[in-house]
Amino acid sequence: MKLLNDVNYDANGLIPAIAQDETTGEILMMAWMNRESLEETVRTNRAVYYSRSRKKLWRKGEESGNVQKVLSIHLDCDADVLLLRVHQIGDAACHTGHRTCFYREVVEGGNAYKEKNDIIFDPARVYKK
Repeated sequence: MKLLNDVNYDANGLIPAIAQDETTGEILMMAWMNRESLEETVRTNRAVYYSRSRKKLWRKGEESGNVQKVLSIHLDCDADVLLLRVHQIGDAACHTGHRTCFYREVVEGGNAYKEKNDIIFDPARVYKK
């Protein structure tokens, strides 16, 4: 597959992937992909990432049910960042229960955060320890 060979993976064999809501344009999250997760994403049209902490593939929504259907994949000019245009199935994209991983706005010259109060689910009840 041409895409798999054209991607400039980092020294760890990873590439950052940004998930963007296809309807609103809202940035939902950034995660990492390796060759295997990218290949499965292309094959299934469902977002599959690589979990650096667990050192394994992470099929988005496998525990939470908040799946991302991939509508298109875009490779940036340097071939070192992916943009996934997704249909978010389930309201939360973030493992914290928020709609987006970018729920904290930096304020007061970087001395504080303004957080959205948009918790959609309780992570303690969803994820197994």
